[in-house]
Amino acid sequence: MSRQPMLSKKTSIAYKTEEKTVLRGYDLSELAEAGYSFCDAMFVLFQGRIPTEAEEKMLAYEMGSFLEHSMSPSAASAIAVTAGRPNLPTAIAAGVMTFGGVHGPGAAHGYMMNKYIERAHREGKTLDEMAKILVDEYMDAGMPVMGMGQPQHRDGDPRAEPIHLKQEELGTNGAYHEFQRAVEKHFHARRKREGKSYVGVNVVGAGNAALSDLGFAPNAAWCIGSVSRAYSCAVHAIFSMKKGRAWAASKSEPMVQMLDLSMIKYVGPEDREVPTQEERQQYAEAQKKSGEYKKWVI
Repeated sequence: MSRQPMLSKKTSIAYKTEEKTVLRGYDLSELAEAGYSFCDAMFVLFQGRIPTEAEEKMLAYEMGSFLEHSMSPSAASAIAVTAGRPNLPTAIAAGVMTFGGVHGPGAAHGYMMNKYIERAHREGKTLDEMAKILVDEYMDAGMPVMGMGQPQHRDGDPRAEPIHLKQEELGTNGAYHEFQRAVEKHFHARRKREGKSYVGVNVVGAGNAALSDLGFAPNAAWCIGSVSRAYSCAVHAIFSMKKGRAWAASKSEPMVQMLDLSMIKYVGPEDREVPTQEERQQYAEAQKKSGEYKKWVI
């Protein structure tokens, strides 16, 4: 009588042998040796296909835009957890676990877009017409329109519009970009009619539209955003472990709010110009030669 293994599952993601690890049919080492990037491999992982150069560039741009946001709840949580000196992954996980309805990438905005775009097809309406319906339904119900507004960037999220423009530049803009742009147009028009102040699109609105046009489902986009920000959480945690103190308190110290930005003193490098790709090699070599970067290495 044969005995079935305790864990019997199927997967279409990957397999490994003593000689190789195969991701969606591609030898992972061969992908790397052929010059495919982390974002290329990420694309293959989620979608099972090699992205075009434009798609890879758009994914890299979106992930880079979302990578860091200073003292957000995720970074602050990673820092707070390191105060107890647990294992490092605990602090990273704590940061990622802060992502929810009002912080982080989220999947709800993507599901909202899917719902209304499908409804437009069903009802024979244009994306522009359906975008106005979405705005009116949300605002009439007193609900915030997902993808609009960022509390720490009151004049507009500086990460959002560049994502839209990069989509247009690379030619990866599709129905989701068109729909998100239309939502923004009708949202601004209604707020103006009602005498309300300007509220711009945020990085989730622009970023999810970009990822959706690349073929990523809402939950996949949520994961990609979480992976991106996890790197930031890791570096905040490592910095705190190396440069900060373990948890301590005394009766003479006042109680403070964890997310009070005034309690975090930035001691990193001064603002620097980003070199062009043409300048990149010479710039990087000069940095390495000067050794100035070493004081910032984590």
